[in-house]
Amino acid sequence: MKNLTLITLLALTGLSACATAGSSPNDSTKYAITDVTIVDVEKGNLISGQTVLVVDDRIDSIGAQGKIKIPQDATRIDGRGLYLMPGLVDAHVHYYDAPVFGRVLLANGVLLVRDMGMPNEYILPLRDQLNRGEVLGPEMFAAGSMLDGNPALIPTISISVSTPEQGRAAVQAQVNAGVDAIKVYSNLDREVFLAITDEAGKSGMKVIGHVPDTVYIEDAAAAGLVSIEHWFGFQKAVAKLLGEPVNLDHGWMSSGAEYLLRLGEVDPQALQDFYQRLLASGVTVDPTAVTFKNWPDINKLEYQSLPHGEYISQGLFSMWKTQWAGQTEFPDILWQNWAQMIKQMNDAGIPLMVGTDLMCPGLVPGYSVHEEMMIWQEAGIPPADILRSATLVPVQLMGLGDRLGTITRGLIASMVLVRANPLEDVSNAQQIEGVFLRGRYFTREDLDQLLAEARQLAGLEEK
Repeated sequence: MKNLTLITLLALTGLSACATAGSSPNDSTKYAITDVTIVDVEKGNLISGQTVLVVDDRIDSIGAQGKIKIPQDATRIDGRGLYLMPGLVDAHVHYYDAPVFGRVLLANGVLLVRDMGMPNEYILPLRDQLNRGEVLGPEMFAAGSMLDGNPALIPTISISVSTPEQGRAAVQAQVNAGVDAIKVYSNLDREVFLAITDEAGKSGMKVIGHVPDTVYIEDAAAAGLVSIEHWFGFQKAVAKLLGEPVNLDHGWMSSGAEYLLRLGEVDPQALQDFYQRLLASGVTVDPTAVTFKNWPDINKLEYQSLPHGEYISQGLFSMWKTQWAGQTEFPDILWQNWAQMIKQMNDAGIPLMVGTDLMCPGLVPGYSVHEEMMIWQEAGIPPADILRSATLVPVQLMGLGDRLGTITRGLIASMVLVRANPLEDVSNAQQIEGVFLRGRYFTREDLDQLLAEARQLAGLEEK
């Protein structure tokens, strides 16, 4: 991400975000999904022949076919041949284009997002509107403005702090503003970062985001960084394992990427020891491999060359072209080596989350979540682990496990019906028959209508 203006953001959210499809969120509703197969993402298995009763926004009861009393006024959904799984999560978004993003995410079964950096005055009201159902789209967990050094790398969505005292004050300001977590960024000085993590801990706030350039990754995790985004910091870990000097000076976020290209030179046991230290730290990793796989040559990028480009608005596309002008693709070996490290971290038991860095060039809401999952599967990660990382793991990190993440009685009914088994092939999670968002049911026809509306909204200006 680079610069964007708040005026542009507010103008975008001024577009109509009301739903025309699905039942009204104010209606008292009952649905009975009969003879469905439940995907247990926690255990990684299937439970067949189940009836799931949804009353209003909750999963009211679950039981074997014929064992659940179905109210006469319940709408029945024939679940034969269908699989019911928890709503997917995109654990790293910058929610730029709310009317389009919301519709396309829902149509792809993404029912919760973690916004990782937007101005407080824009994102916090939008979060509340989404979570109350006043704006159509997934529920949101929002970090608000990012805390970065001086100068901040992205000033329009950051709070710049230069001293430990300023860092502590910024944490308190964010807590008072009502953010869900504290997001740290790459340009923070080491002592400022440590003050931020300490102050956040005193306030009971989780610290998430980039490993600052001035901090070694294991030290960042030990200090309280609970989720690490992208591969930033891992390149320096590889350098250290190679016996190279680790540069802890300020630099652009991709500095040191050449060390990821040398992953094959690292002693396998030393690499496993590193993973075990990360595992012991309790950190969760949000790799966003699709960001680096899909990053385009900006100067050559055209709508026609972008799969699902019809869901990218003129405003977002223009921002890509201006803010990242001159930037080219990442070499394939970089994201492929990163995918290999993701597989190794999964094997080591390090918690992983599916995220995309939505708003960056080449990424399309919802579709990129499925592509991220396919990258993991092609790297050798089992579908059960991928689905857990796309549902339960991020939900638990956000502290929402008592509401979302599994198909469990009493939890919020945010679920996805798919036509094929996603535990056999994670690409089957794209075969969506219907979506429940807090008990509100969208049929396949409703979802197609949402996509049509998104295309219309994205095409308000000629491309």
